[in-house]
Amino acid sequence: MRAYLPLTLEQLAEFEAAGVVPASVDKILAEDESEEAEYAALMTAADASARLQSEMRAGSGRRVVLAADVDELAGAVPKKRWAAVLVDTEDDADPDDDLAWYAIQEISELLAGR
Repeated sequence: MRAYLPLTLEQLAEFEAAGVVPASVDKILAEDESEEAEYAALMTAADASARLQSEMRAGSGRRVVLAADVDELAGAVPKKRWAAVLVDTEDDADPDDDLAWYAIQEISELLAGR
């Protein structure tokens, strides 16, 4: 199943270096496999990422969502299960803006430009 994990850029860097997202990170699932449900889950995770930014007073203010394919909600998510990263294209983007899609292979490049 596809899960959406709300993160900050700083967390993404930390988890990318470790090669795993810890089990303690929230995972948001779509209600079903429809495109609309997947998009709603993604945007719920984006809102949660914005809240994380505020709570942690972390970095850029860019929403970050890691999409991953998981077997269970309770476990850690190793990098081999990561599908994509979705990120605001600019700091403090409008909450209604879509997120830009990045392949897992592009994470280092994305983080270098933060």
